[in-house]
Order: sequence, then structure tokens, then C-alpha cells
Amino acid sequence: MTQALSDAKSALLHAGTVIPAHPLALDATRSFDERRQRGLTRYYVEAGVGGLAVGVHTTQFEIRRPEVGLLRPVLELAAEELDNRVGKRPFLRIAGVAGPTGQAVAEAELARELGYDAVLVSPGGLADRDLDYLLDRSAAVGEVLPVMGFYLQEAVGGRYLPRDYWRRLADQESTVAVKAAPFDRYRTLELVQGVVDSDRGADVALYTGNDDNIVPDLLTPYELCGPSGGVTRRFVGGLLGHWAVWTRSAVQLHELVRKAWAGDELARVRALSMAAAVTDANAAVFDVRNNFAGVIAGVHEVLRRQGLLEGIWCLDPAEGLSDGQADELTRISGAYELLRAEDGFIAARLEGWLS
Repeated sequence: MTQALSDAKSALLHAGTVIPAHPLALDATRSFDERRQRGLTRYYVEAGVGGLAVGVHTTQFEIRRPEVGLLRPVLELAAEELDNRVGKRPFLRIAGVAGPTGQAVAEAELARELGYDAVLVSPGGLADRDLDYLLDRSAAVGEVLPVMGFYLQEAVGGRYLPRDYWRRLADQESTVAVKAAPFDRYRTLELVQGVVDSDRGADVALYTGNDDNIVPDLLTPYELCGPSGGVTRRFVGGLLGHWAVWTRSAVQLHELVRKAWAGDELARVRALSMAAAVTDANAAVFDVRNNFAGVIAGVHEVLRRQGLLEGIWCLDPAEGLSDGQADELTRISGAYELLRAEDGFIAARLEGWLS
């Protein structure tokens, strides 16, 4: 039987929160840097996030390779830090699972063993499997832990998933949320429509993963027709690689959005005024000009400049910044106050986080 979320964590998930995708800290030999990995986790907790996603794309899928062997150590270290740092407030621990059904179920069992609350089920690497297989796989994983479905963009290994897929996924009792990250407005709308089509759609929280469209996703009310009539749905939060950097500003942005939902027009205008800056920053970090080739290295470079990481090393030696990406990161870091303000927040606490 599926391990259910506690009432407090379920309430947090559905109310909406900021969930960064946790990067992987390596040293110059490309070995696991536990000290800086702990520092990152401490940064996110103190920035005020409501959850962390570990073992996902931003953490590098290669941690699962037998010769790397970092899936358990990475999940275990984050869980240990959260045990020590979060206190009694509700906090969502999300583990990424990947691969065919057997692998995904085994990874979910590991996550459950280590105290995680739910799993983000990646569709990546399964292009040869049909939709029924993907749905059966989610159901099997859901026997272990609650599931967050995942619409992954094609540029990093995703595929088209139609409206009916999302209805059928939402129909599964173990599905508690979905992350929309197709980086496509039409496909995002199809996902929302599919969830609304389900009789249990109201039980499935919507989280944006569209790092290119964060603010509009959070501010848009989707007024659609469900099985019982008209319904309004929102993306209540985000599970985002982009929120692995400038995380305190992301928490502040989400607070503005929540005020806007409550009818604060000034907050809505202020949040909307940040939309272009957030998308511009994401273009630089995710290396959009080069079809996302430098996405992981871009995240690392921001964290390196802030002192949280020692370097931008990835498990794949071929991964690094693209030509011109460093200049773009310099440009956006100086252009926007909401990004510059993060530097002071980090500098004042960095020594403690790395101690």
C-alpha cells in the first residue's frame, strides 16, 4: 500500500511552495564534495523553500551509473541535512526516479527507506515504450511512494504526452502532483486540461517546471470545464532547476504571487514586472542559445561565483559552459536587482553553511 503524505505535507503541497532541484557538488577530481553538497542544502533550507528535489536532472542522471554509485550517498546526505535543519515545519522531500519499471521501483524503495515523501517520475530514456507502459510504471512506483508526474521537455530527453495521458495519470490514486516542464504553452495547457478531466483532478497539485515561463505560469488562472462543471486551477508552486540559483529571490517571488492570488493588485503587478527578468536569467543559466548544452554547468557557474561551489565540474567531462555563456551570466547578474540581492544574503551566511 502506498505510503501517504502526512496531512501537513499534503496541505503544503496543495497550497503551493518553492522546490529547487538540488545540484551535485563535485571537486576537481570529479569526486563527490560532501562539504559543499551540505552547504547547498543548508542554503536552500535557510532561503525558506518548502521542499527539495534530489536525484533529478539538475543532480545529474549519471549518479545512477554503477561506476559512479552516487544515488544513495546523494539522497542520504540530503535527508540527513534536512533532519538536522528543517525542524518541525512541514517540508517536502522529493526524490527523482528514472529508468524502466524495475529500476524506478527500486529507486522509490530506496527513497522511502531514506525518509522521502514522494517521487518525481522521469519519462526520460523510454522513447521506445508506449503510454500504457509509462502509466503502468507510474502505478508500480506509486505502490511505494506518492507520485509526482513529470512532463519533460524534448530538448533534454522528454516526449509528447497527450491530454488523455494526464487524465489517466491523475486517475491513479498515488498521483499527488504533476510537474509541467514541456517548455511549450500548448502542451502545458493540455496537461492542465487532462488533470481537470479526471474525477480526482482536484487531488492533484499543479507545479510548474517551465523554467522559461515561471511567473506567467504562477499567475495564470486556468478556467476549464471538468466532469462536474467549471473549475479554476492554478500552478501553485514550482519544482525547478532554475530555483537552484537565486533561491531566496524565488521564495520572495512566490510570496508575491500568493498575495496576488489573494487579490493584491500591487503584488500582481510587481510579480508580473519580474517575468522578463526571470526568463532572461533562465536563458543565460540554461544556455538556451545552444539548445541547453550548458544547462548544468550554467547552474554550477552561478553557484561558483557566489562561493557555494568550488568549480563547475560535471560527471561528464564533456559538459561545461558554452561559448559566450559566461558573458551572458555576467550580463544578467549585473542587470537585475532581484539577482544582485542574493549575493549579500549568501555572503553573510556562507562560512556557516560550509563549516
